[in-house]
Amino acid sequence: MTETVAVTGALGKVGRAVVQDLLDHGYAVHATDAQGPFGERAGLGVDVMRAELTDYGQAVEALAGCTAVVHLANIPQPGMESAPETLSRNLAANGNVFLAAQRLGLRKVVWASSETTLGLPFDVPPRYAPVDEDHFPYPTSTYALSKVLSEDLAAQVAQWSGIPFVGLRFSNVFPPEAYARVPAFHGDPALRRWNLWGYIDARDAAASCRLALEATTSGSRNVIIAAADTIMDTPSAELLAAEFPDVPVRRDLGTYETLLAIDAARELIGFEPRYSWRDEVGSPRP
Repeated sequence: MTETVAVTGALGKVGRAVVQDLLDHGYAVHATDAQGPFGERAGLGVDVMRAELTDYGQAVEALAGCTAVVHLANIPQPGMESAPETLSRNLAANGNVFLAAQRLGLRKVVWASSETTLGLPFDVPPRYAPVDEDHFPYPTSTYALSKVLSEDLAAQVAQWSGIPFVGLRFSNVFPPEAYARVPAFHGDPALRRWNLWGYIDARDAAASCRLALEATTSGSRNVIIAAADTIMDTPSAELLAAEFPDVPVRRDLGTYETLLAIDAARELIGFEPRYSWRDEVGSPRP
């Protein structure tokens, strides 16, 4: 029987890629978003239903008839709304979806946490590099705080319900068409120091959602999702020496190795990035 997965935030950068990836792998998708276009006009291959997830009843309806959810709908970054609004709306949406999943007895919740929980924008240097899951929690905005508190919410609802939760701490998401602007970063490492020069291809972000749905996990787990390389054409060790000279480096680094460690995601869900900006722009691969 075909499994039906709810995808919230289906019209976002990651949401569009998730819907396509799930359809390509034989899933049925119930897609929702708070902003249109809706129905078949969304152009996703499935109709998109409007759902305002800060309303619990709409959250239940968004998940009804599904066996699992990929929950991506949130205010996606600081500065789009006031700081209090960002915190309250994201917490409300996440709490409603998590509790709706409990009420409906879903088998799995996969949801978008954020790299910002780890200390971004690193105005205070990280304690060490590469940064991993132990470099948590260091929220520096109410957006990041909304994700930290939502990870706590997920842990409690997972314990109450027995539903496994996987939070994906996505790095800065790049759809393929955005790679044309990457060379503009390369003259000044300080331009991207705010997230240790990390990024994630939207297609790899989508694959991580599907892998998290399919992996056998328990409780609530949260892992970093980033590309295998940095966004820069300067070696990773040189980037750290230039911008964070006093930060301890905990292991030998590959030439362009990511400084947002993805070892935990590899182990937990079998995540392995397939895409790099270097394939699109022509710089050597790591």
